[in-house]
Amino acid sequence: MATDPFAPMTLTRGPAMKNRFMLAPLTNMQSHADGTLSDEETHWLTRRAEGGFGLTMTAAAHVLPAGQAFKGQLGVWSDDHLPGLRRLADTIRAAGSLSSVQLHHGGWRAMPEFTGQQSMGPFAHADTNSRAMTTAEVEEAVEAFIAAAVRCEQAGFDGVELHGAHSYLICQFLDTGNQRDDGWGGSFAGRRKFLDTIIAGIRARTAPQFQLGVRISPERHGMATAEARELAESLMLSGDVDYIDMSLWSCFKTPVEEAFASRPLIEWFTDLKRGNCRLGVAGKIMSAATVRQCLEAGADFVLLGRAAIIHHDFPQLMAADPDFASLPNPVSRAHLLGEGLSPAFVDYMATWAGFVAEEEVPA
Repeated sequence: MATDPFAPMTLTRGPAMKNRFMLAPLTNMQSHADGTLSDEETHWLTRRAEGGFGLTMTAAAHVLPAGQAFKGQLGVWSDDHLPGLRRLADTIRAAGSLSSVQLHHGGWRAMPEFTGQQSMGPFAHADTNSRAMTTAEVEEAVEAFIAAAVRCEQAGFDGVELHGAHSYLICQFLDTGNQRDDGWGGSFAGRRKFLDTIIAGIRARTAPQFQLGVRISPERHGMATAEARELAESLMLSGDVDYIDMSLWSCFKTPVEEAFASRPLIEWFTDLKRGNCRLGVAGKIMSAATVRQCLEAGADFVLLGRAAIIHHDFPQLMAADPDFASLPNPVSRAHLLGEGLSPAFVDYMATWAGFVAEEEVPA
């Protein structure tokens, strides 16, 4: 297993990554209200591709109008989105990086102020005033994910990632509370049917070299860690998925469940069988030392979020300085603007506690 972060990484399908750095999918609220790509979003992502990331991934892109969860969220539910998507895929490729779109539906977390309708998920959810989807609506959502992947392939992306984490729609189906009796819930096999059917559809309707990843969060989102391990390993051994993106929040934290507290969270996934699939990890990777630590713990690659927001060229900075570490929070608005964030993106980051330095008021 390679531990050099600058070693190329082959994937079962499509071109290899030139290194072990993937840009994490990051909400940024920079797209237009109709889901079309903005120049600001293209600029932000292109800077990361130019900064040395082996794969550059978009923010979560909603596959149905009813799935929108953020202001300014990228859309992939209409052919009207294709021109912008094509431009983005072309610019990322020209910068020497692979490209991926993260496919997403907010489920309960979709926002009625944007969708114009009550949010919905696999079962009713009182905290968000969400209703249960009908069987027909479940089938419509499955088709929307598959059609979005086909659209991304048409736009020229190397692949897509399914957002199966953080209590969005795919994760909601995996939730132990999903006790639907129409085949889309109940047992673990029933709860994962939504994800499995989407994967099968994407494989059937995209080219053999189109890349597919899945993001999973193993804690705090309705799925026990043992089930998350079972899901991750079975997906990796299925032959249908090229990489798993484990959103760990903090790679070396102690797991929440007492039964798993004997070793860091990352190790409960790097010890799984993975066949030809690759395993990536995300969670508080802010320095060159932590990148190396993740690879030495058995991860195939790392996904950078906050560190990539602060430094568009983190991989290049680490290549030049093996001891490189990200600037600590808070960082100034001027710095973030200089790193390719739009004012709207900086305003969003200011809602993250302690991330953006408050502006000094002139005397």
